[in-house]
Amino acid sequence: MKSRIPSLLAASLLACAGVNADNDDWPHYGRDAGGTRYSPLEQIDASNLHRLEIAWQFRTGELGQGAEDADSLTFEATPVLRDGALYFSTAFGTAFAIDAATGEELWRFESGVPRDIDYAEVVSRGVSVWHDPAREAGAACATRVYLGNIAGSLYAIDASTGEACREFGDGGFVDLRRDARPRELGQYTITSPPAVAGDRIIVGSAIGDNGSVRVERGIVRALDARSGQVLWTWDPIPVDSKDPAYATWEAGAEVAGGANAWPPLSVDVEHGLVYVPTGTPSPDFYGGERAGDNAYANSLVALSVKSGEVVWHRQLVHHDLWDYDLPAQPMLVDLTKDGRRYAAVVQTTKTGMVFVFDRLTGKPIWPIEERPVPQGGVAGEKLSPTQPFSSLPPLVSHAAITEEDAYGWFWFDTRGCRK
Repeated sequence: MKSRIPSLLAASLLACAGVNADNDDWPHYGRDAGGTRYSPLEQIDASNLHRLEIAWQFRTGELGQGAEDADSLTFEATPVLRDGALYFSTAFGTAFAIDAATGEELWRFESGVPRDIDYAEVVSRGVSVWHDPAREAGAACATRVYLGNIAGSLYAIDASTGEACREFGDGGFVDLRRDARPRELGQYTITSPPAVAGDRIIVGSAIGDNGSVRVERGIVRALDARSGQVLWTWDPIPVDSKDPAYATWEAGAEVAGGANAWPPLSVDVEHGLVYVPTGTPSPDFYGGERAGDNAYANSLVALSVKSGEVVWHRQLVHHDLWDYDLPAQPMLVDLTKDGRRYAAVVQTTKTGMVFVFDRLTGKPIWPIEERPVPQGGVAGEKLSPTQPFSSLPPLVSHAAITEEDAYGWFWFDTRGCRK
């Protein structure tokens, strides 16, 4: 769904001390490959929060100039910090490097996203950075920035100069629309930064999946970080009858598309696993052409980094009819429950429920209950008789919405909402 939130154009750094590049790096979207978003820094706390001042501001200049989708423009990028430079991107595929201490622009890279077409999504959540241990520091493309754009391409950029790494793919980029059953340009997009796993770049996609049954396939790919060669692909819609998930698609597995992974992925470097949160098969709100639970869709899936094979999977919404994609990066944490230590993966959902699994086996650490849910639906539809519910308290109320919950700025807004 397209957001109409106005674009945020300024990236700001709040500080009460200088930047220390030795230990302050934020080298991944979620700081580490497991998306913990935890910083060990201690300079800023409750005692000095009131002293924070704006150290600098940087404006990208991106206003959607000349773009058909300018009114959908947003700024959602989380900058990554490496060796004193911040790297980030804009919705129309411009990557930036700026000095983290001063806000001075070091370089910008234009990926050439066409502006005269309608895109399924107009957003970029950022870039990824990878250092090649086989190259000397300062060598061309020794450190690379990977930028996915809404035209469906993945670029490799020299982190020092902002120039394309020409040995990567087709002169610096790989067209990821290839082999995904593409329709018109703009319906298969890359909106989240790819995951970095050793010398592999693993990337999903965002797809315009509301319009029809037959849309692009939500393929996840692993690419060689140096050459851009595709090392393996995984399709969340099983077409091999030998796949155990195939039987959960009573009709339409070969026709349906989507079930794509548009949020950031997470990597367990030690155990060689990548965690993929998938979404709804197409179309979002009607499943008459894809009867069954539709396994691998709306699921947390652990894949082997080496081979792309499914190690385990847990479906969190059966036969989704509500666009309940898994919308967040899985978080890899170590936790203790009942005196036992677990390597865990935590997944939040659009239902407001939190699910926690052993990240090696997929076994729930907090129990999951299959509960009967309301039936009915439109003609031709076949709803799932049950849905999984986490035993953890939900983050939002699951009470039925009534007229008393209607809200508006003025009385006539409230009345219209109640109608």
